[in-house]
Amino acid sequence: MRILVVDDDPLSCESLETFLTTYLGHQVDCTDNCKKGLELFDQNPYPMVISDIRMPGMSGIKLLQELKKNTKGKNTDVIMITGHGDLSTAIEALRAGAYDYLLKPIDVEELAVIVDRVAEHQTLLKENYTLTNRFNEKLKESTQEINAKMHHFQSAYAEVTGIGKIGVFSDAMRDIVKVVKKLHEDRDIPVLIEGETGTGKEIIVRMIHYGNLKDSRPFVTVNCSAISPNLFESELFGYESGAFTGARQKGMMGKLELAHGGTLFLDEIGDMPLDMQPKLLRVLQQKEIYRIGGTKKINLDLRIICATNRDVSKLIEKNIFRKDLYYRLNTANILIPPLRDRKEEIGPLAQMFLLNYAKQKKRDFKAIRKDALEILEDYFWPGNVRELQNTIERVILLYNDLEVKPEYLNFLNLKPEIRFKKNKNLMIEYPKEGLSLDMIEKKIIKDVLELFHGNISKTANYLKISRNRLKRKLET
Repeated sequence: MRILVVDDDPLSCESLETFLTTYLGHQVDCTDNCKKGLELFDQNPYPMVISDIRMPGMSGIKLLQELKKNTKGKNTDVIMITGHGDLSTAIEALRAGAYDYLLKPIDVEELAVIVDRVAEHQTLLKENYTLTNRFNEKLKESTQEINAKMHHFQSAYAEVTGIGKIGVFSDAMRDIVKVVKKLHEDRDIPVLIEGETGTGKEIIVRMIHYGNLKDSRPFVTVNCSAISPNLFESELFGYESGAFTGARQKGMMGKLELAHGGTLFLDEIGDMPLDMQPKLLRVLQQKEIYRIGGTKKINLDLRIICATNRDVSKLIEKNIFRKDLYYRLNTANILIPPLRDRKEEIGPLAQMFLLNYAKQKKRDFKAIRKDALEILEDYFWPGNVRELQNTIERVILLYNDLEVKPEYLNFLNLKPEIRFKKNKNLMIEYPKEGLSLDMIEKKIIKDVLELFHGNISKTANYLKISRNRLKRKLET
């Protein structure tokens, strides 16, 4: 969004420009006087103007009035900057048509919220203009877009369940699909999906929601790790007008209300602030909320699905995740095993990705050579299915052949610590004088430690023992 900043304080002007461009990604022009600001506006109107109120010559109030007289500035949102002693002037500015005001010194978080609201407001103005002047054309475009989105969701579901190009190639995933179908039918049960990064948790979520491919109910996603803790409650519950400084005049619906009648997907639930967890638990139990600053009870009809790549039991031990919330979410728990535990899927998935990308990129690839497939099956796949998909896409981009050859996968050797040799066997001799079990154990530990290049954590994980126990065995 293009933003004009008018401020006679060079340091303040520079700080605003840096924050708005570097951190928020907007295009900003600065000037130190209102007259120059009006000239820049006449040349190319701005959807947003930020102006100090007290400036030599023309004041910010006068600038606001001139902008509102200009037909080009009819829909421009003007934010006024004022000191604590100028609140009466700020009220005057609001009466003159200012969108909002900021107090000095400027709080960058408050500024970011206001800029986001202005961007949203400008988008609504454009949509309203478009719908008013091109209703039939826009209706047709919107219908096509909705159909395209529905087709995309259906394709994603089909690709995972085997209806389309992607199939389920292991018993573990087939069992998960059976559970998913049952959960789709019962919307009252909260669901917790656990699994490493890249195992396909969000696809499972969409399968639970969309089910029969015809479900058009709301599907709302919240990434718990991407929301600032102090904004989390308003994002989830919404707020009423005047609930806090910077609140919208008409309030705002939260994600819980937006998901009414459908599904709310809380991704990375392990990162939810601790003080928000009892509030979510109450929503799960009561199916009702109050907006921030509101007194009206809002009844909800929604399904809540959560996902995490973290070990929730360890989070509970560290007192950063509540037991009662975990037990409530754990009513329906789906644990997606990592790809290394579903080796029978590696070959079919790789072949499927190969054919898909070969078609998209117009390459000749048809198959994966046996020795190349062995490399894929021996690899540890810390990024799981997503990493396998990216690996095949990289091969398609770099080469063009009928078969994938071992040398096309050399880049996997950049991570030798997580690649196993298929024929690495342990040979035990049985001497006449007897055999020490401790020596056999030490031999196994030594071999596995070599496979992981001395990495204690990965060795302990592979041997299914704790790090401390492994260290004690290495010390004896």
